[in-house]
Amino acid sequence: MSTDVVPGSPAAPSGPEGSATSRRERVYLTIRDELMSGRVSPYERLTEERLAERHGVSRTPVREALARLLADGIVVKRESGLHLYVPSFRELTDLYELRITLELRGLTRALEDPTVHHDRARLEGELAHWYGFRDDRPAPDAGFVSQDERFHFTLLDASGNPALTQALAQTNRRIRSVRMYDYLTEDRMAATIDEHIGIAELVVRDRLPQALEALRAHVGASREVVMERAAAALEMTRLMAREEQR
Repeated sequence: MSTDVVPGSPAAPSGPEGSATSRRERVYLTIRDELMSGRVSPYERLTEERLAERHGVSRTPVREALARLLADGIVVKRESGLHLYVPSFRELTDLYELRITLELRGLTRALEDPTVHHDRARLEGELAHWYGFRDDRPAPDAGFVSQDERFHFTLLDASGNPALTQALAQTNRRIRSVRMYDYLTEDRMAATIDEHIGIAELVVRDRLPQALEALRAHVGASREVVMERAAAALEMTRLMAREEQR
């Protein structure tokens, strides 16, 4: 099952235009994976000309890819130009604490107030989406973070407090580039799919205390993986920077 198509989004056009779309997507994915693998130093200025030459393409798809990567938070714009985003671990720790607080609140407010009920129809629809992933396991892909965000957003939004979901969306945008590290292996993909299904099933069955603990464990495990892999990638880029300075 593809992890790139979100319900309601248009399919890629056929013919020459569709080929161009596919080519742009390939350039974006190639550059994104190169940046996330640690093979690019955070001290390297990312220029259209250099990236186009490196990947054997024109500057137009590179320009579009850089614009998307900037929106994703994978690159940042400084006075010297575009560079790989390297977050501080203090910032990551604080943002993950905020994320966990927001997500758990969607369940605790229902536990504290008997008049609060989750939108079961929405959750059942989201469950069907994840059953599809379980039946047809997608390959590891950093872009799967968009599907993960969709699940957590829907779960929180189903509790009925739009302010919480808006805050979660803002938090996700700030940690998205680092959270992509959680979807690079088959075991993490499988764990994410199975745990999402388990959490949603518990909420649908009104087993909220168990859902609360399952959600806490799920987000906590994701945080540990992300922090570990982000640290490894950061160390690699530091080693590369030292080599470049020799």
